[in-house]
Amino acid sequence: MGQTHRDKIIVQEADFDVAAEYQRLAGDATIGAVVMFVGRVRDINPQPDLVSLHLEHYPAMTERALHKIVAQAHERWPLDAVTIIHRVGSMGPAEQIVLVLTASAHRVAAYDANIYIMDYLKNDAPFWKKEVTLHQATWVEAKDSDQAAQLRWER
Repeated sequence: MGQTHRDKIIVQEADFDVAAEYQRLAGDATIGAVVMFVGRVRDINPQPDLVSLHLEHYPAMTERALHKIVAQAHERWPLDAVTIIHRVGSMGPAEQIVLVLTASAHRVAAYDANIYIMDYLKNDAPFWKKEVTLHQATWVEAKDSDQAAQLRWER
């Protein structure tokens, strides 16, 4: 299947407009479901002292990885369109980091594909995260739970 002309994959520093991205797909009468995931910066430390989350990436490598993830989702589900907008740079608490929209004629395909894309994005997309708190800056390690979530798709 591969990607469609309606797919949109962008890595940018600027924030994104969720409503505008939804509206880009909403006018297509063949689409029966649009599932949306918005990831946000959260303060997971015991003390609410997060100043920012800083994401770095290597552009060519990251774009290749995102396109591969979307192509794999198209191979597994009958998707009409996929949108991924992922931010890089510094973001403060409660700011948006990532948007994933999956559109299909069928809700189950849209739901499953959205979860699949996020599971693979968390593990296979080369983004490096650094948490900056009032006291220190530390690089965030990959979580075992993210890797376990991805493994369920490989059964």
